[in-house]
This record gives sequence, C-alpha cells and structure tokens, in this order.
Amino acid sequence: MQTLQLLWSGVAQGMIYALVAFGYNITFSTSRTLNFSLGNILMVGGVVGYVLYMTQGHPFLYPVAGVIAVGAVTGLVLHKVAVEPSLRTRSQHAWILATLAFGIILKNAAEVFWSTDDFKMRSPLGDAPLRLLGHRAADGSVQGGLGIYPQEILIIAVSLAIVAGVEFLKRRTLLGKAVVAVSEDKETASLMGVDQKKVILGSFALSAAIAAVGGLLVAPITLVSATMGTVLGVKAYSASIIGGLESGLGAVVGGLVIGLSEALTARFVSTGYKDIPGFAFLILLLLFKPSGLFGKAAIRKV
Repeated sequence: MQTLQLLWSGVAQGMIYALVAFGYNITFSTSRTLNFSLGNILMVGGVVGYVLYMTQGHPFLYPVAGVIAVGAVTGLVLHKVAVEPSLRTRSQHAWILATLAFGIILKNAAEVFWSTDDFKMRSPLGDAPLRLLGHRAADGSVQGGLGIYPQEILIIAVSLAIVAGVEFLKRRTLLGKAVVAVSEDKETASLMGVDQKKVILGSFALSAAIAAVGGLLVAPITLVSATMGTVLGVKAYSASIIGGLESGLGAVVGGLVIGLSEALTARFVSTGYKDIPGFAFLILLLLFKPSGLFGKAAIRKV
C-alpha cells in the first residue's frame, strides 16, 4: 500500500514536469529555440491564480481564465522583446540568454510588486485526501489505505487532456498541419503559404499558457512564492531532454521518470538524494542516446 501511495504521488508530480516539458517541446518544434523562462512563467501562473482565488475570492474558473490569458500574453511579449530580436542577430546563443534574462525579470518583478514570502493555496476540490482500500473505523470514517488528494487527480487529468488536445490539434487540424510543416521545413512551409512568423509566435503563446496552467495546478500541493518555478523549470527541461525534444509522448514519459524516481528515492533512500537518480539517468542518456528516448537523431547533410 505504501508503494502504491509513493507511485501515485510520483505520477502526480511527474505530470507537472511533463506539462512544462511539453511547453519546451512546442517552441522547439516550430523555432528550434527553447523558452528557458518557462519555470518563472509557471510561477506567474501560480501567483496570478493565488491572487484571484485566495486574495480576491473569485470562483475558480476566473483564475483559470486569468492564468491562461496572462500566460499567453507573457509568451507573446517574450517572443517579441527577447527571442525575435535575438534571432535577428543570427547568434546561436543570444536567445538562450534572452529567455533566461526574461525569466529573471519575471521573478524579480514578483518579488518587488507581490511578495517574497511563501503562501498556502487552497485546492478548489478540497484539501482532505480520499481514502481508498482502507478500513472503516467505529465512528464511520475510513482509516489507512491509499490517500489520494483531489488536486492530484486534477493535475493528472488536466495534464493528460492538454497533451492529448495539442497532439490532436497538430495531427488532425489544418492549423496543426501548418505547425508541423513549419517544424519540418520553414522555407517549404512559407512557399506553401504558411505564415511561419505567426505559427512561431502562437507556439510561444501556447507554451507559456500551458506553463502558467501548470503553476495554477501545482500551487495547492506546494507553496506559492516568487521562487516556486525555478527548480520546477529545470526538472521539466530535464524531462523534455529525457523524452526527446519533439515528442509529446516523450515529455510525459520524461516527466514520469523524474517524478517517480524522486518519490521512490525520497522514501527508500533519503529526501536529500531524491534528485540524483533522475539526473544520473539524464547524463547516461545524453552519453548513449542524446536525442532522448523518443527523439529523432538529427541528420546533417555534408
């Protein structure tokens, strides 16, 4: 039973990594760039959700809409002020520094204009765990067994729905086919009438909106703070590398690898070593299969 509890918690945490990793995949597929500020955009989602839900007391649908809108606008601004000017310089590294700097600005802005403290956010589904496979006590309550927090169910369901929805969009719709065309060959896509600039701009808005939703989802099971996205962003990037930068399924698998290894190591070894197995696996994978578990090896014409 304890192992089932650990596996469940690892899956819930891993799906958060998977969701942000999916955001990395989206911008890489269209522009061959990665948005290294996604961790801090996740933080923005958590902060905006906390302010709308806890501070102002709006129904939970308001924070959901607000977080998606703020995330999408943040992605558009990031692309216009940081990524696009960097790409014009034709430098292979300028966009990396630009996205990192944008993330630092977001974090500092949250500290200056909001708070440097940590805040507990209430789950819209309740904070009491659901007890499964337990025994009924004399007072009628269920004791022991598997404890599942409703927020964890919400995290897994929403994450899978977003990944499946975007993959369906890419494979079954005209807009999705335009995205795939740009990811395969920008020049050919332009000759076919696809506006690659709009596709890339939209990919940044979508990836940032997804990361912001991730912040709203994870906020009730962690603490909301200006630094909440720093480590999450790094681990999500690791998940995207493990799974393969252009694979939606790979993002999910990579997130689960990181999440489950953390949960099992924290229980059976020590919480101080919980990050080691996931990153050790990442290093080994980079040595023997640098394209990731589901990635395609790049072919260079010579």
